[in-house]
Amino acid sequence: MTRFYLTLIALIALFAAGPALAQEDRREGYYYPPVTSEELFARKITSNQPAAGRSVRVAFVVEVTKAQLAAPETPRFSIFAKGGQAEHMIIVALDDEVFKTLFRARAVLAQLTSNARGTAFFRDNGIQAVATWFDMAKLLGFEDIVISDGETWSHRILLQPGS
Repeated sequence: MTRFYLTLIALIALFAAGPALAQEDRREGYYYPPVTSEELFARKITSNQPAAGRSVRVAFVVEVTKAQLAAPETPRFSIFAKGGQAEHMIIVALDDEVFKTLFRARAVLAQLTSNARGTAFFRDNGIQAVATWFDMAKLLGFEDIVISDGETWSHRILLQPGS
C-alpha cells in the first residue's frame, strides 16, 4: 500500500511540475542549445532599492539592447529576458567567436560588470567596488542567467535567492 501512495505522490508531483518543465524545455532548444554546465552564485549584496518587478527587468534589457544598437559596431551578443515575470536572463552570441568558449563568455560577463560598476545604480548603493553582473541580475530579480554560443553549448548560472 505504501508503494501505491509513493507512486501516486510522484505522479502528482510530475504533473504539477509539467508546466514548469515544458516552459524550460521551450527556452532550451529554442533560444539556446541544451545546457551543458551549471553553477550556483550565492552571494548577498544589499541595496537600498525596492525589489524589482517584471517591468524593471524588461526595461533593463531594452536599455542594454538600445545601447548595443546605438554603438558603431555590430552587437556580438544579444541579451533578453524570458519567463512569465521576465525572470530568466539569456545571453546568446551572435557570431562564432565572442562565446567560442565558456572562458570568452566569462570575459564578456567581466566586461559587463565593468560597465555596470560605472552606473549611478552601483554608485548610489555603494557597491561599485564589489558588485558583479551576477549581483546586479539578482538585485533586479532575475533567477538565473543562461549564456550560450548559440550553437553547441549553454551554461546556466543559478542566482540563489536570499543569499
